[in-house]
Amino acid sequence: MAFAIHKHDKPGSRDQRRAAHHACLEPHCHRLIASGGLRDDAGTEMLGGLIIIDADTVEAAHQFVAADPFTLADLFEKVD
Repeated sequence: MAFAIHKHDKPGSRDQRRAAHHACLEPHCHRLIASGGLRDDAGTEMLGGLIIIDADTVEAAHQFVAADPFTLADLFEKVD
């Protein structure tokens, strides 16, 4: 089942741990339907990200987000 995860960054936090975030996503590429950062209308500031993942349960989707280095570093203001 597909789950959409919308992550809202804390201001100025996106560049931290970017390589670790990408390394975390790589082994799950076969489950990622879409993934990417979201910018403001001017394209100058990162606002967050969106991941659409194929997971068996909503709990599995939440576990995926919990293991993300961005989550572990407390870079998100909110996750929907």
